[in-house]
Amino acid sequence: MNAPLDAVPVGASGANEWLAQNQVALAGAIARLREQLVRFAADRSVVEVDHAAPESPTLARLCDAFELSPFERDVLLLAAGCELSGEFAATLAQLNGGRAYATFGLALAALPGAHWSALSPGAPLRGWRLVEAIGDAGLTQRELRIDEPILHWLTGVAAPDERLAGLAMPLRAASRLAPSHDALATRMARALRDAVPPPLVEIVGADHDTRVALAAGIAALLERALLRIAPTGAIGPHERNELTVRVKRVGLLTGTSVLVCGEGRELDPILDALADAPTPVFAVLSDPAVPTRTGAWRIVVEAASEAEQRALVDAALADAEDAPRAAALAPRVVDQLARAVRAASGPLPGEAILEACRRETRAQLEPLARRIEPRADWDDLVVPADTRHLLRTIVSHVRHRATVYDDWGFAAKSARGLGISALFDGPSGAGKTMAAEVLAGDLDVDLYHIDLASVVSKYIGETEKNLARLFDAAEGSGAILLFDEADALFGKRSEVRDSHDRYANIEVSYLLQRMESYRGLAILTTNLKSALDTAFVRRIRFIVPFPFPDAASRAEIWRRVFPRDTPLGAIEPERLAQLNIAGGHIRNIAVAAAFLAVERGEAVTMQHVLESARLEYGKLERPLADAETRGWAGGRRT
Repeated sequence: MNAPLDAVPVGASGANEWLAQNQVALAGAIARLREQLVRFAADRSVVEVDHAAPESPTLARLCDAFELSPFERDVLLLAAGCELSGEFAATLAQLNGGRAYATFGLALAALPGAHWSALSPGAPLRGWRLVEAIGDAGLTQRELRIDEPILHWLTGVAAPDERLAGLAMPLRAASRLAPSHDALATRMARALRDAVPPPLVEIVGADHDTRVALAAGIAALLERALLRIAPTGAIGPHERNELTVRVKRVGLLTGTSVLVCGEGRELDPILDALADAPTPVFAVLSDPAVPTRTGAWRIVVEAASEAEQRALVDAALADAEDAPRAAALAPRVVDQLARAVRAASGPLPGEAILEACRRETRAQLEPLARRIEPRADWDDLVVPADTRHLLRTIVSHVRHRATVYDDWGFAAKSARGLGISALFDGPSGAGKTMAAEVLAGDLDVDLYHIDLASVVSKYIGETEKNLARLFDAAEGSGAILLFDEADALFGKRSEVRDSHDRYANIEVSYLLQRMESYRGLAILTTNLKSALDTAFVRRIRFIVPFPFPDAASRAEIWRRVFPRDTPLGAIEPERLAQLNIAGGHIRNIAVAAAFLAVERGEAVTMQHVLESARLEYGKLERPLADAETRGWAGGRRT
């Protein structure tokens, strides 16, 4: 009963022939029903309809799917006939006092095998929304109207159900899956073929797109279409019931399976309503901690290795015009590259795929973090030689991690410690954020500043959920995550005195776990390294010092802080370096001096810098010492 309709012949001519034969058979059934109505109009006799003639395949499938009695079948044809045949509508008008539509009353009087139970709301005709009784008259006198998608089905024309628009949408299977996921899909499809009744299949693990792609792959192996249901929390019980009836109706007619995505508990109402669906229902869960529902099958999906992802990307981009460029990008954004090529109908240029990956990442991450457009480069960064060397080493680790982990086998020996993390330690304004920009620009990836206020929650368990969404969205994108003032988030685990301490420690432990498994680069900045949890510091791969700049470094920052197009007067970097401030404050002073100069129609001079320095020191609540400005007058232009 749940098997899909026999396949339409391949090719345009075969499809057209099948469609024509179906419509001829349907028209014959309606014509025979009309003859019976004409006879009833003449002598009020009720005769059996001749069912020996060739039957419409779509009508036969519909009757089998919904277990319609012969009388219910004829009621459905009665409602369809007035839509498809003018002669049929005219006959109905003669029987109904000029009203060219069918009624239950006419069906009960004129059709053989009539039974009152066919009119009940729970019977197939009304329960499956095959027909609707329209109007305010008594039930038997209302207009009997066939549901439009059912009418299209009978004629053999594929048409979407408009009642499902915005709530459910077809999902195309991914053209490519990683080998390990393809093998998992094959095993699950084999098991589901023999499962009676069809189970709920919960999919957890990996990233969201991989979970969805796996569900689509399983459905494709089962030769079933897949209908994705959008979140339904905003609709009421009546609308939800209407949705589930129509979704299950599509499943009965076409063998279509259903995919539902979201948090575990918010899906309970829709999953309860789909409990007796005629085909497998896939639930893609974002929270693996949600208990498995009774009778459900749970699949835990492991993330595909970077070697698998790179092989997938290489195969998809083999014919791309700029394949070498795409191959060079693959180690950095391999997961999203793989998702992009799975979704593509054909080969795409590497740069186009990279841009698609970035758009996807930004859509997922920007509600959770602020994206920083990298503008600084290595020439803008003034740091000690040891710090610069460590930053270059970080770039090397990120750029070659796929080769070392996968090609050289380090990932196979141990899955721990594969995440690349760095702690930037130093006072405010020492260049930590600028260094993160430099790394993002060199690696050609996005940089996201994590807003702690949007992550940390006073409610138990909410911080972990926020972090899970953050890391899931960033996983595999190549994006750099910048946790500013990390000591506020990654502080020392406290001695457990009450339940709040216990949950705070759980949050830190969860952060440690996610940082270790994150395959991108996570940068943490702090000016209180001693406040960080020691276990956390031990697991950080790079600790990069950003010391307060000495006089020579400050002079170099002053040489570079003014853009090339800024008109400069008598500026002496060595004198300006007497200001005992970090690079961030130097930039603030330079910008303020430029505004003073442009307002007065002058080039930037030491006097403008002096006035701006007084303003900046006022913000810092520090006095501007005479020693810091001694000898400024009469400076030279650089």
